[in-house]
Amino acid sequence: MKPVRRIGILGGARIPFARQNTQYVDASNIDMLTAALKGVVDRFGLNGERLGEVAAGAVLKHSRDANISREAALSSGLSPQTPAYDVQQACATSLQTAVLVGSKIALGQIEVGIAGGVDSASDAPIAVNEKLRKLILALNRGKTTSERVRMLMQLRPSMLKPSIPNVNERRTGLSMGEHCEQMVKQWKISREAQDALALASHRNGVRAYEQGFYDDLLVPFGGLKRDNNLRADTSMEKLVKLKPAFDLTSGHGTLTAGNSTPLTDGAAAVLLASEAWAADRGHSPQAWLVDAESAAVDFFGPKPEGLLMAPAYAVPRLLARNGLTLQDFDFYEIHEAFAGQVLCTLAAWESADYCRNALGLGAPLGTIDRTRMNVNGGSVGLGHPFGATGARILASAAKQLSLHRAKTGTSGRTLISMCAAGGLGVTAILEG
Repeated sequence: MKPVRRIGILGGARIPFARQNTQYVDASNIDMLTAALKGVVDRFGLNGERLGEVAAGAVLKHSRDANISREAALSSGLSPQTPAYDVQQACATSLQTAVLVGSKIALGQIEVGIAGGVDSASDAPIAVNEKLRKLILALNRGKTTSERVRMLMQLRPSMLKPSIPNVNERRTGLSMGEHCEQMVKQWKISREAQDALALASHRNGVRAYEQGFYDDLLVPFGGLKRDNNLRADTSMEKLVKLKPAFDLTSGHGTLTAGNSTPLTDGAAAVLLASEAWAADRGHSPQAWLVDAESAAVDFFGPKPEGLLMAPAYAVPRLLARNGLTLQDFDFYEIHEAFAGQVLCTLAAWESADYCRNALGLGAPLGTIDRTRMNVNGGSVGLGHPFGATGARILASAAKQLSLHRAKTGTSGRTLISMCAAGGLGVTAILEG
């Protein structure tokens, strides 16, 4: 059996993220993913190269787009002999694609691959009414003209109403924001704390742009050169004026448009390779993908868990397997689906009762240094195209570790934590 090899993260590229129905209103998932892949191809001189594979995906995907990764790869400059496939795991999609590509590298099945993701909230798929869909299928099965006529006579005006996509959970009928409202009430997370975290997300992102952190990570696209959700002029005074966005009946909602991620369009990709492949091409990995862990929670049963709490379970298993504590990290990248969701997860790790009763631990995981969290901006500030955020985080985290190593002369470690719809979570450890 071949020994497990190290998984190098060489770097990544993404297009600027755009709020729904702004600059990318006419761009498709394939358009955007192609631009991100081409950014990686151009940056690393991969034009005409056959890679081990490309793995990407989208959450909001048209039925006609059976394999957007393959279509984008074919237009990216890579050799047409490069295999490609789609993955969908909600907000964690492109972190999971990196885990899949990385696992094949570790096992010696491939030497190099690109992981990524994309989503367009502006070009969301619209389906026909379910009754009309079934009638059309039945009409197509009709053998005779009289059969088809009888079926057409069943058509009613109400069937012409389209089915608009939403982000509601199928098993509960609640949106992710409504689920998060339940979580922040359970954990007693204040509106002030959520707004403060949201403000830090914007300020850290703005500072990263000012310092040139994103200069080699972004590929201009659709007239944008930076994320258009980022607000340099936001403040606590402005955030506190915003009305609740999800709990509109009780009058006690604390999630707002300011402390939640906006619906966003965008794409991101990251190049992973074996140590030998990188050395042969003259590349030095910015970081190493060390390990990953997934989890899921029961958010709809008799004793439901918070929809977005799965990372709280994944992280302690990941730490135990690697002999680490929650404090053994130089940086933390915690996906901000909502500021409140991040604060619930941190509170869970600090709670002795929760860690003992829910996680089965002998002691709480403890606190983290908040100044090390999302240091170059988070999803609230930068935006969150569902399928692209994992690759955005991975590429940024790898670069941050390389800068840390260059500045201090020592290696560092980053914990990545992502919640996802469906009660899912994916976490990972980077070293570099």
